[in-house]
Amino acid sequence: MTFDELYRSEINAIVAIATSLTGDRERGAEVAHEAMLSAFRNWERVSRLDKPGAWVRRVAINRCRDIHRRARRERRALARLPVRRAVDEDPTPDEFWDHVRTLSLRQASVVALHYFDDLSVAEIAEILEIGEGTVKRSLHTARQTLADRLGVER
Repeated sequence: MTFDELYRSEINAIVAIATSLTGDRERGAEVAHEAMLSAFRNWERVSRLDKPGAWVRRVAINRCRDIHRRARRERRALARLPVRRAVDEDPTPDEFWDHVRTLSLRQASVVALHYFDDLSVAEIAEILEIGEGTVKRSLHTARQTLADRLGVER
């Protein structure tokens, strides 16, 4: 079997699987194409497998698992914010991370490491090679800025 044959015979099924796991057709197609790209890059090894399509499916499913883990971490990060909107709904994960990306690089890094990776102040300080006090100050400032930008009350 050639890579082209694999692609033509498997891409629709893999898109369908990834779409069902992500709940989004575009994301499912993206995951399927990433899995196929991985197969192409590793074709010398993949082509010798009894079922190269199964290998591509496994890669796609693992990518979907990564997407779900990230979404779960984002939801946990939102839940841990010490503030809530004055209006009826919480900020979406995309809205939250869009605002995080507008912070200074240090503040965004501290927020991501604290809420996304669930790291302690000491661990963040070590990774960023800054003092723990600087981490605390950056996290505090970032929280205040995010609360203002997201329209939440303390």
